Amino acid sequence: MKVGDLMTRDVITVTPDTPVKRVSELMLENNVGGIPVVNASGALIGIVTEEDLIIKDAKIHFPTYIKLLDAVIYLGSIRRYEDELRKALGATAGDVMTPDPIFVSPDDDIEKAATLMLEKGISRLPVVENGQLVGIITKRDIVRSLVLEEPDGA
Repeated sequence: MKVGDLMTRDVITVTPDTPVKRVSELMLENNVGGIPVVNASGALIGIVTEEDLIIKDAKIHFPTYIKLLDAVIYLGSIRRYEDELRKALGATAGDVMTPDPIFVSPDDDIEKAATLMLEKGISRLPVVENGQLVGIITKRDIVRSLVLEEPDGA
């Protein structure tokens, strides 16, 4: 079975300048855990997930460091701290989104999508064709594929 057979084609999207509050409202209104971010031409540039939004309420931990002579040596990832801080202070989808998300093609096998979701610890994958967002596939869609593939009585 192909991704295109199971993906949701009518995808709710936002633009980078959509306020975070509106992104949150759209997620709640539509019972979705993530919304793709597209540019003016409809190309996928990021995705905002529930995880990206809840960081606004999470305690951000400054990376541990030590001073050695006149140097500061960080023991944690300064990049991760900067990303968390950017998201916590973000006001728009562009501020909080995960840029350059992993995606699949409608012609990819469901097995590829399932493998990516498991390996990367994600619940949804945008579906892109010719540089344009054409759908989204979720873990729930993959579970549905198992029901569709099972012969009666199995």
